[in-house]
This record gives sequence, C-alpha cells and structure tokens, in this order.
Amino acid sequence: MGYNKGMKADVVIIGGGPAGLTAGIFACRAGLNVVLLEKLALGGQASLSYKIANYPGFKDISGFDLANKMREQAEAVGLKIEYAEVCALTQTKIGFSVKTKDVTYSAKKVIIACGCIARKLGLDREKEFTGKGISYCASCDGNFFKGKDVAVVGGGNTAIEDVDYLTKIAKKVYLINRTEHFRAGEHEVRRIKKYKNVEVLTNTTVKQLLGESLLEGLELKVGNAKRKLAISGLFVAIGHEPNLDFVKLNLKLDKFGYIIVDENKQTSVKNLFACGDITSKKFRQIITACADGAIAGNACIGVK
Repeated sequence: MGYNKGMKADVVIIGGGPAGLTAGIFACRAGLNVVLLEKLALGGQASLSYKIANYPGFKDISGFDLANKMREQAEAVGLKIEYAEVCALTQTKIGFSVKTKDVTYSAKKVIIACGCIARKLGLDREKEFTGKGISYCASCDGNFFKGKDVAVVGGGNTAIEDVDYLTKIAKKVYLINRTEHFRAGEHEVRRIKKYKNVEVLTNTTVKQLLGESLLEGLELKVGNAKRKLAISGLFVAIGHEPNLDFVKLNLKLDKFGYIIVDENKQTSVKNLFACGDITSKKFRQIITACADGAIAGNACIGVK
C-alpha cells in the first residue's frame, strides 16, 4: 500500500539501484524510517546485465537476479519501496521536500542514488530511430533482432557485454570503436573477437544513420575512408551521463556534472547525501556503488 500525500520519513532515497538499495539496508538496520523512490525498476543499470561475473560471492549471476536478492534483503529489514519519479528536490527549514507526481515526502535527510542516463551519439535522426532500430539496452531489446545483422557502438565493458549477449541472437554483430584501444579488459576483448559472427571495426565512427521509417544502415568513417554498413539494429553503449534536473539546490558538481561528496558521501548541502554512479569518481562498478551506499546509509545515523 502506498503513502498518502504529505508523508514524513527520516530518510528518503532517490534511486533503487545497488547504491540506493544498500543505503536503505544500512539505514533501516539502524532503526530509521526510510522510503526508497524508484521511477522504473529496481537494480538500475545493473539489472539489465544478463551476466555479472565480478561481484564477490557469485561466480556469475544475472543482473535481474542480483537486484532481486538485494530487494528481498532490503525489504526484510523494513525498507519501504515506492515506484515514482521524483519531480523536484528542495530544501525546507527542517530538512527536504521530495516531490513526485502524486506524493510529497518530507525528510530530515535525503540520499541521491539515481545513477545516470545513457549517453547519446548526438546524430541527426537518432531520436527518430530510437525504438525503431536504435536501442541503449541489448538485454532489453536484443530479441527483436533475432537472425539479423546488428552493430554495437562503444569500447567499454558494457559494449563488450552487449556483443557477447547479441552473438547468441543476431546473425552477425559488428563492434564499432572509435580508437584501436578498448576501455574494457583485454581478456574480454580477446574473447569476443573469437566469435565467428563478430567483426570488430576499430578507428571507426558512425557519421550518419540510414533508413526511412526504420533504421536500415550506417554511414561509417573508417580512418580516412567511408563505408556503408547494412544493419537492422544499433546498440549504443558509449557510457552514461548524470541527470539532475530534479534537484533544485546549489550542489557542488565536477566539470562533468557529477556530484562531489566527502568521505561520508555528504554533498555540499548538509544532510543531503549522494552515492553510486551519480557521484564524482573514477571507478563505477556494482561493488563500488554498494560500498558508497553503505557509507551513505550509515552516515545518515550520525549526522545532525
């Protein structure tokens, strides 16, 4: 059963990924009244990974299963989870106001753990073709391209994961990386290069999206040459960027727009915390998001 309008809590957590869920576990175990708000699905980006092999305790586990285990543990210690998008976060005399479409929460402390949004290529017609050949989630939309030729753009771990997943579905998978070097681990890159239905294109960028009502192909720049590639699906995996439009506060951010926090994960605004991928950090993984969440959740106990 959901809350009525104008509800109070000790802590409101914005975002239900690994960071937010872990923060909820630690804050609830301390006896605080905690509400977690998630606009889509628990687990965040992690829940979209079909296989996670670098989280301690599991040789491998799907992102969905790991997120579900976190949810079960959080709910077992009393975390209240509501599905709603936060429209505005503002400061009040006694704490913070967290406004959704239907409910406004009053909280003494708030933890921002909303993660990031997928970065776009920035090409003409990209928005037009989104859902009509362009996707930002291979595990979500891969099955729509069974037996077809597809491409993945990116050079990091997500791009490699996407290729690995799509090789079992698509007829052929092109991996397009703008340089010769990959941000993903060398071992993982070597592994996917061994697949017979994978072609790796380095020093290559997508210059134009081709097609009428649906995406039908790409115009590529390969070194100094041009090439047209006929595909049915394009999966964009070039990273994520912060989205803090709902925050109506003067937060200290780094040059890329990520939230700067102290060792307790407190932001430049007292009693406002942030954890996970939305914060300024070098290493963004599920395990570091959980560590951030543990610190933020525990910090809510002692900060006055």
